[in-house]
Amino acid sequence: MAAHIGRRLRKGAATTAVAAAAVAALSASQAPGATVDDQGRQSTGDATSAPDTAADDSATGNSPYYTDLPPLNSPNPSPSAGSGDAGDQRAGEAGIPATVLDAYKQAEATLREKKPGCNLPWQLLAAIGKVESGQARGGRVTADGTTVTPILGPQLDGNGFALIRDTDNGAYDGNRMYDQAVGPMQFIPSTWDWAGRDGNGDGRKDPNNIYDAALAAGHYLCRFDWDLSQQGDLRKAILSYNNSTDYLNTVLSWLEFYRRGTHEIPDGTGALPVDRSDDTARPGVTPSAPGTTPPARPGKPSGSRPSPSPAAPGNGGSPSTPPVTPPPATPPTPTDTVHHLEDAGTGTLTAMAGHTFAERVSTRAETEAGKAVAKVRIRFTLVGDTDTTFTGGETVATVTTDASGVAVAPALQAGERTGVFAVQAAVVGRSVKGVPYKATVTARAADALALAGEKEPTCVAGGEFAEPVQVKATYRGEAAGKVAVTATLVTSADDPAENDKGPYFKDADGKAVRSLTGLKTDADGQLTLPKLYADDTAGTFLLRLTTAGGATLDVKLTVEPAAAPSPEPDPSTDPAPSTDPSTQPSTDPSETPAA
Repeated sequence: MAAHIGRRLRKGAATTAVAAAAVAALSASQAPGATVDDQGRQSTGDATSAPDTAADDSATGNSPYYTDLPPLNSPNPSPSAGSGDAGDQRAGEAGIPATVLDAYKQAEATLREKKPGCNLPWQLLAAIGKVESGQARGGRVTADGTTVTPILGPQLDGNGFALIRDTDNGAYDGNRMYDQAVGPMQFIPSTWDWAGRDGNGDGRKDPNNIYDAALAAGHYLCRFDWDLSQQGDLRKAILSYNNSTDYLNTVLSWLEFYRRGTHEIPDGTGALPVDRSDDTARPGVTPSAPGTTPPARPGKPSGSRPSPSPAAPGNGGSPSTPPVTPPPATPPTPTDTVHHLEDAGTGTLTAMAGHTFAERVSTRAETEAGKAVAKVRIRFTLVGDTDTTFTGGETVATVTTDASGVAVAPALQAGERTGVFAVQAAVVGRSVKGVPYKATVTARAADALALAGEKEPTCVAGGEFAEPVQVKATYRGEAAGKVAVTATLVTSADDPAENDKGPYFKDADGKAVRSLTGLKTDADGQLTLPKLYADDTAGTFLLRLTTAGGATLDVKLTVEPAAAPSPEPDPSTDPAPSTDPSTQPSTDPSETPAA
């Protein structure tokens, strides 16, 4: 033990500087950051302080992590920069196993397309992967990216760690009593349940697969529309992964190290970290490394029976020893006291396609007596045929109840699919009746249409209108994009029946049509109609445009009469050509008049 402590002290002296330098470099010229509350709302505060969140609001449940720091030297030293053990250490620390590195870069590419505003660097995933599992235990993964053996953190039973009772019936971690962080990115089951992704395209979301886990970690870090190129958002994202300032600084130091260079090494040859944040968390118990079976709780050796009690005095035995006092029963968590959920005053959930819902789902957790329960995780899940999401593009969101027992879901962002769906609220880790909320997405609408340009369209009978009709749709003064528009040539202002004469459009076969559907404004609310033609009927006609939402515009079309053709000359009335030679022009050059 003394040797272990001495090694850590020597290492700390050598590596504290790189952590401080990395954090200082990343913090330079940055204003104080902001923390994030249980609902993702931002508040100003010290950038290095951790947000006040429950342990199971983090990706890992604030599970233990590796505290090893990167070497002081550059990750890409020149050939003459050093040799021997120091050089080997630099090369080993900077190297990332090939499959693991590929998973990080693939996740970055996917997020660049799906959430470009997040600006997720793959080096951040590498830094977290290093701290959480030592890059999947040095890259011990199969060809498809699945860990050779499951990587499990210690059970979160409240004994030196957070207390998170089982939420997955052991499906991910094999533990039906308490949750454990799972996989190379160390997700707890309740977080993986909504954050999990299929990163390798095999149709499964496996927390033990580095491609799936890396993509899930990227989406997790990019929620709430965080921009990771901004120092404040970067800090909040890292702290949301594991709520510890030491964790933040450790990840930042590896992020800076990998940004200065790295290289690919064969799978299974990565350097294994040694020191862990829980080295002294449970006195008398050897901490478990990820990938091993967690140690038994103190006083309860795993797989053993209690030793027979010594014979009591007077029965021929030795004096009895004091009985071992069993550990006190684990006190109930707030989740254990929840009896039911109640709607906390949610209004009507209706929004137009492409718009944000004005109302947010609000749920209250209560005991059987109706008392509010704080610090309970409420999972909100979108159910039904819908492409609506919560802010950030997720279909599941988990929020912790506040002091009044209320959890407010993130805002809903309506997709393009109209109709009714539901938002289901449930307690994470407890089977109590949930609360469903009905939500409706209506078609995009406009409340006003206006003709672009000042001139009314005109043409000559039998011709075509030179300029197409252009209009702009608005809703509450803003451009109404992607709004459906119907165009009909009506009989008159009082008779909406389709006209049977006058201007017309042409269908794909070139036939005359006087009503068009399926038209839509562009993103700026603009719409240019197809070319209009005119038959032989002159006069004034009306083109009526209507949209969902009740906007109507009548466009006046004028067809002028065609010009009368010039009369052909009548041969019977023309004089006969003269045959008098004296009237014919002379062809004799000598008779040409002088100039």
